[in-house]
Amino acid sequence: MASSTELTLLIIYAVAFYIFIIHRSLQISHDHYTKVYGLRPGWIFHRLNDVSDAQWRNFRGNLTILTLVFGIFTLVATACRKYGLKAKGMAAIWLLVSLAYLSYLHGACIIYILSIASANYLLVKICGRTNFVFLLWIFNLTLLICNRVYEGYPFSLFGQSWAYLDNYRGTFRWHICFNFVILRMISFGYDYHWKDYSNQFDKEKHIQRCNNCSLGRTCYQLLQERSLENNKFSFTIYLCYLIYAPLYIAGPIVSFNAFSSQLDTPQKTHSLKKVVWYGLRWIFSLMLMESMTHFFYYNAFAVSGTWKYLSPLDIFIIGYGVLNFMWLKFFLLWRYFRFWSLINGIEAPENMPRCINNCYNLESFWRNWHASFNKWLVRYMYIPLGGTKTKLLNVWVIFTFVAVWHDLEWKLLSWAWLTCIFFIPEMIIKSTTNALKVESSFGKFLYRELSAVAGAITITCLMVANLVGFVIGSSGINWLLSKFLQKEGLPTLGGMFITFYVGTKLMFHISDAKQKRIHNR
Repeated sequence: MASSTELTLLIIYAVAFYIFIIHRSLQISHDHYTKVYGLRPGWIFHRLNDVSDAQWRNFRGNLTILTLVFGIFTLVATACRKYGLKAKGMAAIWLLVSLAYLSYLHGACIIYILSIASANYLLVKICGRTNFVFLLWIFNLTLLICNRVYEGYPFSLFGQSWAYLDNYRGTFRWHICFNFVILRMISFGYDYHWKDYSNQFDKEKHIQRCNNCSLGRTCYQLLQERSLENNKFSFTIYLCYLIYAPLYIAGPIVSFNAFSSQLDTPQKTHSLKKVVWYGLRWIFSLMLMESMTHFFYYNAFAVSGTWKYLSPLDIFIIGYGVLNFMWLKFFLLWRYFRFWSLINGIEAPENMPRCINNCYNLESFWRNWHASFNKWLVRYMYIPLGGTKTKLLNVWVIFTFVAVWHDLEWKLLSWAWLTCIFFIPEMIIKSTTNALKVESSFGKFLYRELSAVAGAITITCLMVANLVGFVIGSSGINWLLSKFLQKEGLPTLGGMFITFYVGTKLMFHISDAKQKRIHNR
């Protein structure tokens, strides 16, 4: 009874909070739209549309051509599947179509992609049976940094006789997309290196526990963990994996083992009905994004710096809105490309399995934000570095790599190291609470309340870290603190903390409901 009363009060608070946020956001956007840039004429009620985010603007602007390529690729793949093509045959067809797609995107720069991919393949094949992991990382990290420093290597660097090729660099900077290719090259190297080693993965135990595998539908984890035959590590399959059109631009990231395993038999985890419903939900989410950018100019306020002159309350609303905009943007990008891949029979991990507003600790947040990258990091970095035995050290190495992988910017390194600092107390508290078993009713109540307070603090830390990393930069920390720690900002800070506390309690109830549903099955 007490639990249902608490839930009712929490829902009332949450509804009131969102009504206020929506009303105030509309008012801010109406009052200050002339002071921000990045707004263009929109199609909803003749309102201006916020296209200030370059990544979203490019995706939205090229959606028609992307969908045309999507259709051609799918028609070719479906026809080839009907003729019974498998493994190398399918890889060759997909490779040809993907190369045509890359030629449109990058023009003459496809030379760089094929040259680097070939060099990595030779390195793996020559040294892959030895303890070559160090060489693999040195090679790929060097490329990652040099690609950024030299901005994709102008052809003029190699002499004036090559300079004319700089006029044919395509429509999209190749070295930006190549960050994902580097992850795939490392994946190929590790999976080739591990194929002759004994696998600790218990296949029979997994099949018994997995809902999909027990019904005869092979899940992604099983595809990733099982060993492959030598012929699956051919250059054709490798190159197809690196530049597979549906996942090339932005992922999700799929391991080489999982990709190569699905060339013979298309994924069976998701039925055609499920995949179609997945696509329809994507269209609904796109309409939600269009509504957001037409009515709330969150990102435009942030990139133009106009929000710096607003009250602390309005700064919080803009900051909260920007993070929700970022989540929805990546949600749409990644789900579009995953949908394309699923239609063609290749399953990739879901990148945003949980809403940003349903994460109250750092670990669950990073498991559910760019989740396929998280799986990649766990498989190819976290476990090789020692796993839980050296967790406190691992997070620093991994998040530094993630920052450098995104770009060579101090604000990203600040984001990475801030996240690591916030991770330390969470890990210490978790290890302490796991050692203590709370059994009394009062003890459970107290533990739940303290967890809600910790959740509110964590959400605040996540907001600060992500705003520093992707919006205001490290130099903006002092400005942010000065706004909220002065007399005018303290009430907003207190209200923000109470709201995150309420949000965390709501997440507890959602988690309890899910556990109850699983238990009743």
